[in-house]
Amino acid sequence: MSWFESLILGLVQGLTEFLPVSSSAHLRLTAAFSGWEDPGAAFTAITQIGTEAAVLIYFRKDIGRIILAWLKSLTDKEMRRDHDAQMGWLVIVGSIPIGVLGLTFKDQIEGPFRDLRITATMLIVVGVIIGIADRMAARDESGGRHRAAKERKSLEDLNVRDGLIFGLCQAMALVPGVSRSGATISGGLFMGYRRESAARYSFLLAIPAVLASGLFELKDALENDHVSWGPTIFATVIAFGSGYAVIAWFMKFISTKSFMPFVYYRVALGLVIIALVAAGVLSPHAAESAG
Repeated sequence: MSWFESLILGLVQGLTEFLPVSSSAHLRLTAAFSGWEDPGAAFTAITQIGTEAAVLIYFRKDIGRIILAWLKSLTDKEMRRDHDAQMGWLVIVGSIPIGVLGLTFKDQIEGPFRDLRITATMLIVVGVIIGIADRMAARDESGGRHRAAKERKSLEDLNVRDGLIFGLCQAMALVPGVSRSGATISGGLFMGYRRESAARYSFLLAIPAVLASGLFELKDALENDHVSWGPTIFATVIAFGSGYAVIAWFMKFISTKSFMPFVYYRVALGLVIIALVAAGVLSPHAAESAG
């Protein structure tokens, strides 16, 4: 991998990780359109450490408060009623599905799931699901001529069942094209949560899973020496900087705006990919780009 490739791929990772458009899909597509080799699941996982570092810094006050309360709850029964302590447990509970499924389907994630036809299909299908969830949330928030606006849930209402459902939604993002934030946020909207609440929990929930995945791939890469370390580290730093900027923008955006622009983009991109693969311009398989 060249330094230029790592710069572009690092930017793509940071700019798309927190948007509901699938960062893994965009890394795969950027390589395919540019005629580069597929950066692979290991590169994606390692550079995600950079974007998760951005989450740790952006939400540092929330994270520090949650960790402190959770640690206290281990010995103080009264603290187990504290919302922050409960959030610590709920993040752990919500991380179980992606951990189990990630280990179970590791070979498929790194191989067959990276087929561009699967990526395109997921972009379209999940895009439609996000659109439906967004419209449902907007209807609840605005009400209508014959019904009052409906109060949506906040993170204060989060329980074990909802945490597990969030976790299952996050696990769907193991397939390129789904989008971690898109799946978890739309899942939250279907369960009746506010946009900001669903997004905040989505970002917090991603921390254990992404860091664990990145460290696992890092260990594997160190043992097998199959990663271009200089460009990969450079891409990780670039992903951190661009990712932090996107988080700050996205948290403000979702408080007042609809997800529909992302829905239209996903569907359009998915259709373009299908057309290009069908025409033979793009190979659906990794490292075999025809154009």
